[in-house]
Amino acid sequence: MLGWELPPHNSGGLGVACLNMARALAKEGASIDFVVPYEAKHPEIDFMNVVSATHLDPIYRYGGGSYASLQIFEQIIPGIDKDKLVSIREIQKTYQEFVKEYLMEYKPDVVHAHDWLTYEAGVLAKKNYGIPLVAHVHATEFDRAGMHTGNPLIHEIEYEGLMMADKIIAVSETTKRIVHEKYHIPLSKIDVIYNSLDENFCDTNYTYNKDAYEYIRALKNTGWTVISTVGRFTVQKGLWHLMQAAAMAIKKNPKLLFVFAGDGEERNELISLAADLGIAKNVVFTGFVRGKKLRDIYSISDIFVMSSVSEPFGLTALEAAHHGDALILTKQSGVSEVIWSAMKYDFWDERKLADEIIAISTDDALRQELLENVKNEYRKISWDQVAKKCLKVYNKIIKHKGK
Repeated sequence: MLGWELPPHNSGGLGVACLNMARALAKEGASIDFVVPYEAKHPEIDFMNVVSATHLDPIYRYGGGSYASLQIFEQIIPGIDKDKLVSIREIQKTYQEFVKEYLMEYKPDVVHAHDWLTYEAGVLAKKNYGIPLVAHVHATEFDRAGMHTGNPLIHEIEYEGLMMADKIIAVSETTKRIVHEKYHIPLSKIDVIYNSLDENFCDTNYTYNKDAYEYIRALKNTGWTVISTVGRFTVQKGLWHLMQAAAMAIKKNPKLLFVFAGDGEERNELISLAADLGIAKNVVFTGFVRGKKLRDIYSISDIFVMSSVSEPFGLTALEAAHHGDALILTKQSGVSEVIWSAMKYDFWDERKLADEIIAISTDDALRQELLENVKNEYRKISWDQVAKKCLKVYNKIIKHKGK
């Protein structure tokens, strides 16, 4: 497997999905070497071999940044040419060189590349060594750009990886359609395998820390409803539309508190927008959260909104449902294909989103019905099923290679 991150050194859902998928595959008997572009400890991973392609610190896997001094690089990247690792493209080139040398000694049955970051290394493995290639699409550049043009270089990398792959795994029918329509890949080449809930979120030993968000809890005790969203603050997540809808909903029900958990380039813009709309006192920004703090946000929330312009899947919706949140999802999210007991809307329809927030916040019976029904839906998909479907893909392309 070729991937760019694994927990606890992840910045989003990609690493979580890779971890749970690999764990489930290992349970099915798969022997996995997982190559990452950094060097760090993964104390909870004992079911596969995590291989470091560089001595890079995990925080620099997306590039050193324009403000990183040579002295800092000398401390965190000993023995590596500092001039080569200043951009993500150079890190990718170093990653490819490592994979090229690694495969001179080790000959896996399949190379499974996760997202555009590792597609070039996967293509190299196929071209140089004839190893069957699976390209896993967790998101496309069209998704990340909010269905706008995006980065043409990334489009080129995605196109080559998808064309060269023996088989493509998409995380939803929505993603499959985008891959087919935007990159002209035959539908027969693409298999849909949905993600499942992170196993760590199924831990029955978890207890909500009542003191974590005491201010919010105090508001709830006086009749306030808490609406949360979790993710990167980027154009893809549609948070500008959510903030507009929040303002509309607050006009009808002033006792609504919106919790924005995450960080990203739109952070300052969203803070300013809340002030401009006159709802700053109804909006809380938590910053980036993970682990228990994230679970506490889900636990104190009443409603979870996934407002994405384009969301290939959306694991956070399953996590929120597991912690007792009613769900509102955009029709442009992959998770809406497997979760029916949620209110849904088009990402641009701010008025409908506001109406759905008001409906759930004022109707306890509706909220309870949504909560009860969604439990039966998200429990039907599991990582064990994901692993079995992945193995079928592997065996099919291995068998095809042998003919």
